[in-house]
Amino acid sequence: MSKKSLQTTLIHSGYRAPAGFEAFPSAIHHASTVLFKDVASMRSGDWKNKNAYTYGLHGTPTTFTLEARLAEIEGGNHCLLAPSGLAAIAMIDLALLKSGDDVLLPDNVYNPNRELGRWLSADFGITARYYDPLIGAGIADLIQPNTKLIWTEAPGSVSMEVPDLRAICAVAKAKGVLVALDNTWSAGIALRAFDLGVDIVMQALTKYQSGGSDVLMGAVITRDKALNDRIALSHMRLGMGVSADDAYLVMRGLPTMKLRFEAHDAAARKLAGWLKARPEITKVLHPAFQDCPGHEHFERDFTGAGGLFSVLFDARYTEQQTDRFVDALTLFGIGYSWGGANSLVMPYRIQGMRRNWPDAGILVRFNVGLEDTEDLIADLEQAFAQL
Repeated sequence: MSKKSLQTTLIHSGYRAPAGFEAFPSAIHHASTVLFKDVASMRSGDWKNKNAYTYGLHGTPTTFTLEARLAEIEGGNHCLLAPSGLAAIAMIDLALLKSGDDVLLPDNVYNPNRELGRWLSADFGITARYYDPLIGAGIADLIQPNTKLIWTEAPGSVSMEVPDLRAICAVAKAKGVLVALDNTWSAGIALRAFDLGVDIVMQALTKYQSGGSDVLMGAVITRDKALNDRIALSHMRLGMGVSADDAYLVMRGLPTMKLRFEAHDAAARKLAGWLKARPEITKVLHPAFQDCPGHEHFERDFTGAGGLFSVLFDARYTEQQTDRFVDALTLFGIGYSWGGANSLVMPYRIQGMRRNWPDAGILVRFNVGLEDTEDLIADLEQAFAQL
């Protein structure tokens, strides 16, 4: 070949790094275009089975590695990544539901999932109905011939009820209905969902997996290949790609995730116990506490609790007063999400979010981070003084 011009040399280089390099961190492979050795390898590649690399949107070694590790952690066989937890929820719905179908959602469902249900009902001819999260085997009475999917959330990420997943899954299986679980709260560490009968596990990797409050990502994990293939078609049709850099950030958090989860759990139980003794608080909604709705299911099915729980203020305190309490906190940032090192707080108008909510008083949710618990308690104490 004749000598290349400088411009061509800037694009085409003959150098190839030697093989055999190995290190603890997974490599970050950036790619939109993926190169094939020859036409035959291009034509033989199957993006669904991940037996070859076809296009950056369908995966690189970086994303394939993260998917495999997440499936192992959750006890599944297949994993698909999405740009956020909500994107993962939408991917499941659009893979499994069509016009004329029916989906059941718990009344304590993650609010964007509720909004997605409204959209499905309004514009897609899919009925979305809501059930008491503690209904258990009673969900049999709600399943219709066109019910194709039951969403569960364990626990509800604001009101903290813990459902009887075993009972719901047993009924659903008998009636041929799939069960999807939002397992973000336990991060796949404290709940073995597939062993309870769940068909699909969704997680927001934004939380504990990342641990840095800096990544948006979701995952859909399954054991059944045919079910994974159905969702993979939705994944492809919706163009659900994630960046290699973000995938790397999540992988970097995985080795410390269990240690961090347990530290969040211990700190949250300490703060929840301290808040339970406060006269301003009428109820602590923490699944590990006996008076939390569904606690018996938590005791049976979970091995840990993480850092997220809610409290109810005494009804004598107005929203203006509880807002003043939240504003007075200095170590708790006001923000959604959880699972990062920084503690968070968020007040909710729960009576407007839930049908037949039984309790008076303002609900405030806490994410307990990795700060010193005595410092967090001191911060809570000075904020109570502002009431």
